[in-house]
Amino acid sequence: MKLHLFIPDLFWPDSSQTDIYRQLELPALEVILSKSSRGQTFAGQSPESWLCKNFNVDKQQDWPVASILLQREKKEIEVGESYWLRVDPVHLRIENNHMLLGDNQILNISLKEAVALADSINTFFSDDGVTVLPLYPDRWYLKCNQIPELQTALLSEAVGKNINYLLPQGKDGAVWNSRINEIQMLFYDHPVNRDREMRGELAINSVWIWGGGTRPAKVHASCAKVWSNHELACALAEMGRIENQVLPKDANRVQEQMGVSGEQLIILDNLRKYACYRDAYEWRNELVEMEEKWFAPLLQMLKKKQIQELRLTVTNENSTRDFILTPSMLWKFWAAVRPVETYRYL
Repeated sequence: MKLHLFIPDLFWPDSSQTDIYRQLELPALEVILSKSSRGQTFAGQSPESWLCKNFNVDKQQDWPVASILLQREKKEIEVGESYWLRVDPVHLRIENNHMLLGDNQILNISLKEAVALADSINTFFSDDGVTVLPLYPDRWYLKCNQIPELQTALLSEAVGKNINYLLPQGKDGAVWNSRINEIQMLFYDHPVNRDREMRGELAINSVWIWGGGTRPAKVHASCAKVWSNHELACALAEMGRIENQVLPKDANRVQEQMGVSGEQLIILDNLRKYACYRDAYEWRNELVEMEEKWFAPLLQMLKKKQIQELRLTVTNENSTRDFILTPSMLWKFWAAVRPVETYRYL
């Protein structure tokens, strides 16, 4: 069997933290990286952009994440050929003259709160024909009657970042930025936020517009099966009629439940949420857990020739790289095993 692991932020994105890998025991990962052949290094990219490319989805003005996800999330809603946007609740705070963004990972929004806030938006913008659909606490959708001239940044690209240079652009960018400002004022003294502040929770003080586009006519990928908890990966697999299964706890479970023949795509994206917020402690803990549950078992499978090929696609905001390993390559005695941090800058 061939396994393709997609691992966002396996390499810590902040180059100023040179000791991030200190005292981390990662022997299996070190062997995998050291014995692999390495593909060309490409520009950094988000998980969403990589997934869209891998499933042969063309970028429109944005990567059309909203329409793809909506097709899976609520089948009673007719997606059709309409233009859909994500309008997700976020928290903004000012730090050193920068506006930093936090998503639901730090907000823990309830569906009741989401509905109350979305209802306020819909009432306020009723004359503009704006209707926000809070289908999930952290995933809101908006249908546009006409396709706007609008380019936005993915939410995952904005989390933990200074958003001053990531706001909506294009001919209609000013209109949407104005609407965002009005929503911020609407949320400022909203009962939902008053209650949250009384409980010591962060305010939901803005929304992030992103992922606009129309639904692709079709998607396809080379893999025969997808293992993932990532919403977009699951939606793309469903659209492409590719078998999709919830990510198991470890690599051994994948082998036990392999099923179909052909390449298996495994999305290991837990490191991403910690890297976005520069949470080095939890990122390190997650990496150690991945060593035990994924890299060590996969290395043993390679040694036993239970895997024909193991491919790791590693991406962060700085670069995208492939590492490809076959059982015979484990005998490359001249390829000395080196620490993981060695590959961070290659």
